Amino acid sequence: MGLLLPADIPAPPFREIELGSVDIRIYALTLIGGIAIGAWVTMLRWRAGGGDPDLVIEVALWATVFGLIGGRLYHVITSSGQLDGPLSAFAVWEGGLGIWGGIAAGAAAGAIVVRRRGASVARFMDAAAPGILIGQGIGRLGNYFNQELYGEPTDLPWALEVALGFRPFGLETVETYHPVFLYELLWNFGVAALLIWIGWRFRIRAPGLFALYVSLYSLGRIFWEQFRIDPSEEFLGQRLNFFVALVLFLGGLAAFWVIQFRKSDGRKETPPDRAVPRRTGGAKVTPAAKRRTGRG
Repeated sequence: MGLLLPADIPAPPFREIELGSVDIRIYALTLIGGIAIGAWVTMLRWRAGGGDPDLVIEVALWATVFGLIGGRLYHVITSSGQLDGPLSAFAVWEGGLGIWGGIAAGAAAGAIVVRRRGASVARFMDAAAPGILIGQGIGRLGNYFNQELYGEPTDLPWALEVALGFRPFGLETVETYHPVFLYELLWNFGVAALLIWIGWRFRIRAPGLFALYVSLYSLGRIFWEQFRIDPSEEFLGQRLNFFVALVLFLGGLAAFWVIQFRKSDGRKETPPDRAVPRRTGGAKVTPAAKRRTGRG
């Protein structure tokens, strides 16, 4: 007997889990899961390079808070026509987080924390790049349960069923669409694996892997933006995010080139985790002083 495959991806049977009088959105759970697993991957990579894994937890907390704020602000600014009123701008549980704003704000907050702890921001960015992609991919599962981030109608075997109440205006009779959320999920996982391999196979100057992350993610975004039909600001007949992705794709490639092929200034690279010594009551004796005084 041959293996029977479903004709399409069925619509999700529910959007939330009821626990007594509390409803927990699956979208929120996927975001939390993506952040946790992404931080875990980053912790493994940072610790393997000699860094303090506790720093990853601190960075993840601050980056998550500011990432959510930045992501929502980007969505509100670029998709104001989708809001039902001023208060809906705060309804994060309904979906609508712009990844560009989230990454920019989260990366800025994380960089401040890393710098204040005396560690290498560039090396931390490279350690975090694959984990960020994995977290983004897991988070896209929330778009499935919210029945959003789908594209044009299609009858391909992997087409996504969309329930009647979530179909676009004018396409109420069309049942299946491109699962754009799935395209991004698979692309993110693939790019994360590629970055890990590149970092293992080649000697990459930091933050070269992060620059590749920005460029390669944006390349995928250029592709799947062509399938999306949800409302969006447009410019020259293209969605605004298409041009953002194009600029970041080229900018990421240029940054990678400059980082890898710039001339060295002769200084040693900052170590992954430069711990600041704690005072114990006495003056700290440096190796040079020991040699001069005979101590050690």
